[in-house]
Amino acid sequence: MSVDNIRPIKWQDNLLVLLDQRYLPDQEVNYICKTCDDAITAIRDMVVRGAPAIGVTAAFGVVLAARQSWVQLADNWKRAVEPMLQDLSLARPTAINLVWAIDQMRKSIKSCPDEENPESALLDRAMQIMDEDIASNHKMGELGAELITEPCSVLTHCNAGALATAGYGTALGVIRSAFAAGMIEQVYADETRPWLQGARLTAWEMLKEGIPVSLIADGAAPWLMKQGKVSWVIVGSDRIAANGDVANKIGTYAAAIAARHHGIGFMVVAPTTTIDMSVENGDFIPIEVRSSAELLQFSGTACAAKGSHAWNPVFDVTPASLVDVLVTEKGVILKPDRQKIRNLMSS
Repeated sequence: MSVDNIRPIKWQDNLLVLLDQRYLPDQEVNYICKTCDDAITAIRDMVVRGAPAIGVTAAFGVVLAARQSWVQLADNWKRAVEPMLQDLSLARPTAINLVWAIDQMRKSIKSCPDEENPESALLDRAMQIMDEDIASNHKMGELGAELITEPCSVLTHCNAGALATAGYGTALGVIRSAFAAGMIEQVYADETRPWLQGARLTAWEMLKEGIPVSLIADGAAPWLMKQGKVSWVIVGSDRIAANGDVANKIGTYAAAIAARHHGIGFMVVAPTTTIDMSVENGDFIPIEVRSSAELLQFSGTACAAKGSHAWNPVFDVTPASLVDVLVTEKGVILKPDRQKIRNLMSS
């Protein structure tokens, strides 16, 4: 049976405790959020990353914001909390789960009595969002694993595991479930430049659970496919448009093109909270561009020719036409398109 003991987000001693992913795999260090600003910093500076994990962190960030507002302005705490929620929603632009979670917490805020301390009620909702994420991941793991009908090796990109969620993971949840069923022989993980989420995080998770993992350079993926070494590419997503276009870590688009060329299945695993029905297609998904220093430096040391410039988009969009299967907690869509997604979301 697959192990499920990695919990990167905890509410402990009335504070938000995050496993600081910037230090993995060398150190397991906690980052403590005492205020909403701390949660914003954690999301923006990559203490926590991955769309579902960002959403859960944001939910607890709202709890911290409400606590601050109640202390500062108890008689009008709802008005005081809103600017903090606005700042929180801007922490990272691509992951739709961030805005979704804040909207869910806003609904709870609206139902809270003006004259009562809202912290307990909002904490209950944030805990529910976290628990629902873990349950969804297990469900997606089961559904996705059922599609892998014979023992094989798979490729994954970035980290869509327990560290990118409240626990268990999306793409790695499928891999965990399929491994437990005896259907995964080997996991190949793209290193995923420039933050090396594959090398630092995915490999760390797989090794913790005894799942065989081999790292490859991002550019080696098509050649790996050419050798016939993998049967599936399994990835997560940070936002899915209404037509099924998928935004995910930069390099996903290239992996999808290569998979289609080599006749290899391309599976996207993401909760329905990641589907943004307000976005018509991938052209309208905001793509975060981060500092050029992330490419020009490595662990603070220059690794490029002095004077070089860099372009650092951290997501790309894979057209729905390249996605063979979309796995959500509500069900599986083969060859996703606008109508199939609309049917799923209305079910």
